Amino acid sequence: MSQIQQSVDVDVPVSVAYNQWTQFESFPNFMSGVESITQLDDTHNHWVTNIAGVTREFDTEVTEQHPDERVAWRSTSGDSKHAGVVTFHRLDENKTRVMIQLDWEPTDLVEKIGSAVNIDDHQVKKDAERFKQFIESRGSETGGWRGDVDAG
Repeated sequence: MSQIQQSVDVDVPVSVAYNQWTQFESFPNFMSGVESITQLDDTHNHWVTNIAGVTREFDTEVTEQHPDERVAWRSTSGDSKHAGVVTFHRLDENKTRVMIQLDWEPTDLVEKIGSAVNIDDHQVKKDAERFKQFIESRGSETGGWRGDVDAG
């Protein structure tokens, strides 16, 4: 199992950063390799990715979500086994630290080598920076879902 941890400070209020993160269908705007995400309902999404020429489709489930605090998920289908959590920390009125933690299981030799040399870590760092640019350039979120999902 590989684990990735990254953080990025964004110059927007915590509610703006959180609201944007709940707009899963906007992820292709700042996550490389993500072709599309279709939100099936409040807690289920279907992903299509293309990384290094390999297309994968899988479903995820939001397992915990609390407004302005955290969003956690896990994969529920496909050969991409992963889980993660993003937490939001108010630094001041207009600055938020977004912390990302991913746990994933490399499935083939290329993924195992990429994980061993931290390519996955660098990619998440770049995606976090692109999220920062995306939300700061907009100044406001594209939408938001503020429902609660209790763990368990």
